Amino acid sequence: MALLESLAFVFVAGLITALATGIGALPFFLVDDVSDRWNVALWGLASGIMVAASGFGLIDEGMAEAGGLTVKLLLGLLAGVVLVVVADEVLSYVNVSDHADTEPATDGGHPHAHEEDHDHHVDPQALAEGNLKKMVLILGILTVHSFPEGVAVGVSFAELGLEGAGGVSILGFAVPVLAVFMTLAISIHNIPEGLAISIPLRSLDVSEWRMVGLAVFSSLPQPIGAVIAFYFVRVAREWLPFGFGFAAGAMVFLVLTEFIPEALESGVDLRWNGYPELAAGVSVGVAVMVPLAMI
Repeated sequence: MALLESLAFVFVAGLITALATGIGALPFFLVDDVSDRWNVALWGLASGIMVAASGFGLIDEGMAEAGGLTVKLLLGLLAGVVLVVVADEVLSYVNVSDHADTEPATDGGHPHAHEEDHDHHVDPQALAEGNLKKMVLILGILTVHSFPEGVAVGVSFAELGLEGAGGVSILGFAVPVLAVFMTLAISIHNIPEGLAISIPLRSLDVSEWRMVGLAVFSSLPQPIGAVIAFYFVRVAREWLPFGFGFAAGAMVFLVLTEFIPEALESGVDLRWNGYPELAAGVSVGVAVMVPLAMI
């Protein structure tokens, strides 16, 4: 029963991070548009948070658990990077839209997605329509896309409820400080994700509350990933350093290949291409999260 209670607790923590994605749509209740400057700064903030959470939280905890930079931790870091690369390659062949999804192949017989650039690999029109078949496919795509964040939350709860583990008392559970830190970090990171989803939906005249709902929908796989990762490291304790490394490797690579490029794309029309806003966001993210990681 204790394990089931712990799994339920971790699921709720993952659900909190998913709900935080909806915050990204809230500005549209007050304004018609969000400036590029704020968009760049928010992506920078998310990048700083994720790098700090990975370096000072997950990797540090993994080294403490393994007694140094062991092979398992390094393998985990590499596996996290490989997951993101493979997932991105697979998703590059998928396009959910309101028209035919593929075109004839030109290199080896594989269908290719249309040439448009689809953030999150999903046409916002498909999200706006809410067709059940498309929504199921979209959820599957987003499961692959957001799995590393859920893993990071789940792994950070590895010590939950264990005797002598210590931590912060929440609802009768001794919650590890790292778990509180990671849940907060992923929640903050999800806000610009929600904003990025909401901006194209706004252009389609989607209502504000529906934007909130669709933003939350995009992160629903995270509590599932959190539960799977938690269960894995709980029953296979010797692989905990691998789990920490896996989550850290995936998130840092996401920052380098998705968050930073997204920020620079948003700031292309700003002075100095948005680099000052990006640097400011990253600095604030690191400055806010490092003290929490040191608790």
